[in-house]
Amino acid sequence: MNVAFFLHDNAGLVLEYTVNHISLVATTLILSLALWISIGLAISRNKRLDSVVVGIGNIIFCIPSISLFGLFMAVSGLGLGRRTALLVLVLYAMMPIVRSVSAAVRAVDAAVVEVGRGMGMTGWQILFRIQLPMAWPSVFAGIRVTVVLITGIATMATFIGEKNLGRLIHQGITRGNADMIIAGALVVSLIALLLDFTMGRIEKRIISPGLRYQAGKE
Repeated sequence: MNVAFFLHDNAGLVLEYTVNHISLVATTLILSLALWISIGLAISRNKRLDSVVVGIGNIIFCIPSISLFGLFMAVSGLGLGRRTALLVLVLYAMMPIVRSVSAAVRAVDAAVVEVGRGMGMTGWQILFRIQLPMAWPSVFAGIRVTVVLITGIATMATFIGEKNLGRLIHQGITRGNADMIIAGALVVSLIALLLDFTMGRIEKRIISPGLRYQAGKE
């Protein structure tokens, strides 16, 4: 049996795991964007708070994923399943999103900010009308990194009961079935590439060429 035959003979199972995997990644991304972009914008106005929050994100990011899944699995009210998986993946998304948002907003040219103040804008108006639009290329780059990151880490959620593509890899290792391992890894990689490509297309539509060019120079 080779990988192609395995995928053909187990198409229904692979499709089920693929749908579950994509839904987990998509839900994580929605929650992460809502939470971490808001926090990134808030801490961009306070350097001390920024250091604390980014430091927490770095610490979480350094914890092995299997340990974090196991830790929260033992928490009452979470246990096995999707709630724990979502919590852990959202925490892993913290560092790249918060850091990119905060750093990009603070990196906006001070002269441009002063022009906004000279026009009578408030601090929040400057943030949402000047700093955030100009920071979007860097912010979007952080989001793209996050999408690929959580797509890979999501495979580890199989150890807490998630029926996603990580199960193919885990069962393949347990059974010594190389075709199963490669099939799982291949589909995960294709999902990551497809999501990154999609994000790239979205980026071209919502970010002006001038801002993309400026971000590329930086």
